[in-house]
Amino acid sequence: MTDQAVDTGGVQLSGHAATPGQFLGRTRELKDLRADIERTGLDTLTGKKAPRARVLLIAGRPGSGRTALAEELVRQVSGRYRDGVLRARLSEPDGTPVPVERAARALLAALERPAPAGADEDDLAALLREALAERRALILLDDAAGAEQVDALLPDTPECLLVAVSAGPLTGISDVRPCTLGGLDTKSALELLSRYTGSVRITVDPRAAEALVEACQGQPAALILAGGWLAARPQAAVSDLAKQLHAEGEEGTPLSRVFRLTHAGLPAPAARTLRLLSLAPAGLVDPHTASALAGCSIGAARTTLDDLAALGLLRAVDSPLPEYEVPGCLHPLLRAAAEAHDRPAELQLARARMLERTVRLLQSCRAITEPDNPQAREKLQGTPRALRFPTPRAAADWLRVRRPALLAAARTAVADGELDTLARRLMSQLVRAMVAHFGTQAAAPDLYGVHQLVLDVAERRNLPREKAAALLNLGDVDARTGRTAEALVRYRAALDAGREANDPYATGRALESVGGAHLELGDYERAADWWGRALARRLARDERADAARLYGRIATAHTYAGRYGEAQRNWRAAAAGHRKNGDVAAHARALSELARVQEYAGRPEESLRTCEEALEWARRAEDTRLQAAIGLRLADTLDHLGDPTAARLHRVAAQQLLAEAPETGDPEQETTEHGANACEIRSTSAED
Repeated sequence: MTDQAVDTGGVQLSGHAATPGQFLGRTRELKDLRADIERTGLDTLTGKKAPRARVLLIAGRPGSGRTALAEELVRQVSGRYRDGVLRARLSEPDGTPVPVERAARALLAALERPAPAGADEDDLAALLREALAERRALILLDDAAGAEQVDALLPDTPECLLVAVSAGPLTGISDVRPCTLGGLDTKSALELLSRYTGSVRITVDPRAAEALVEACQGQPAALILAGGWLAARPQAAVSDLAKQLHAEGEEGTPLSRVFRLTHAGLPAPAARTLRLLSLAPAGLVDPHTASALAGCSIGAARTTLDDLAALGLLRAVDSPLPEYEVPGCLHPLLRAAAEAHDRPAELQLARARMLERTVRLLQSCRAITEPDNPQAREKLQGTPRALRFPTPRAAADWLRVRRPALLAAARTAVADGELDTLARRLMSQLVRAMVAHFGTQAAAPDLYGVHQLVLDVAERRNLPREKAAALLNLGDVDARTGRTAEALVRYRAALDAGREANDPYATGRALESVGGAHLELGDYERAADWWGRALARRLARDERADAARLYGRIATAHTYAGRYGEAQRNWRAAAAGHRKNGDVAAHARALSELARVQEYAGRPEESLRTCEEALEWARRAEDTRLQAAIGLRLADTLDHLGDPTAARLHRVAAQQLLAEAPETGDPEQETTEHGANACEIRSTSAED
């Protein structure tokens, strides 16, 4: 099982799980937490079996080392949990709570359990509890915003352990005793400083070093920034920084005071880049993001990011690509500094540059998967070399690594409300890139969220064509995951939007989809009626192939309803339409279905003749699997007519054909009414 990445906010010198030799201090807290794991719970004391997992809470302000302590505890006790460690972060860098639905999906993905696209948080939380029911796992929930989040993700098995990190108590969850963090002890704080400054500068002036620790109140994040400040100034004494901190007065927290000094001491370009990193989606930064935000070259951005990481202002992420994260405790300070030093127009321009760069990277990511497409090749050749991917594999790896940041960029752009054109382009390219690299089914959960964002923008900007497309895509996912009633509501809304936009494509699709939802709900009369409306539009527009297909759908509804006469008439119309269109295989399938209905209607002789005709057309189509399917149906009909010998011959022949036929994809995919464009956002600019 792969551990999920987590934002750490403590004593570690990197953004990853603590390893022996990195963690400092907190001996008493670790001892108490380990004792709490073994502590007898209230349920056990009353003679009851513990109904849920034990919850340990590590509480403290951001920057107090709470996540580092949680990671060290996890490292020490993880060997007891055979099913590994699961991690999820429950707050965005700006403090916005992460929806339970998104956190549950991340945990289910780590467990390699499917999570239906569009499922709500209650369903996903139930799936998570079911997945953990027979497991012994350790769950780390970082930066929990409230008890409701933790309670929704709490396993219903005492074999699991949940470690939660939060700023305050988790009121409402029983039998939880918080471990509240203060500052580090002086010895550990001095050792942390010496990792940046070296031991000599600490030992030559121990009083000044202790004064610096006192000024930082032993807070690990403040001490790391102080160490970075001293490391960047090898000629400065520890007392110099201590004096400057005292001169800052008591305004703000120790972390904010050290941050102000660190920010003021940076070169102007680096300080501006640092402030703009508060705009990075999900707090994740790569050289492209920093380059676009700051308006500088990618090489200069990479150098600046490395320098900021050396100062403790960023953390390098363990990733196959160069990537950094903004510590959660610094995010509000960066945002406040940006608001104080940069004009709103400059911040908006930086955000727009970042989104435009992301759009171009996504275009390049998708285009490399289409080597035979001349338009894609031309667009790729016109893209700057720095924005191209050398291979499709490299593009897929980039998309996979940057997926959280890309989805966060889409959410942020939509929430901004002033960059809707860029947001729409970004979402369009994100959908296309994910479908190209991962496939529609694998990307469905992410695509569902993107289409909901598209719908938000379409409703805000009164874009009926785009609204119809988003509703159709959302309805398709709802229908595939069994939420047919919800899908029907979306399809009806899409029909209204398609008519408002005078979009024949959306209107036709919506009419057919409404019919399909009614069929799934067992209302065959309404299904036939809605497909009849769609058929009238297809005939009026002389769309013969679609009309022939709709005749077949109407016939299916009549068959389910037991109206075999109507079903036969519509299957004959479908067969005739396919024959006129020159679609030999579809003609054979329609005849085969007509034969099935004739048998249902008690006309086995007619069914036999029709089946033989269908088999002949399947041979002309050179469709081996279709020939086999019709041959098996013909054998069944002969059995009903009392000719087992002939039936056996046809059955053996059909089985031989099946054995020889190459494997193909899902045959239902060939007749789907949505086709390859099911996830297309149709109202974007043609130049995208």
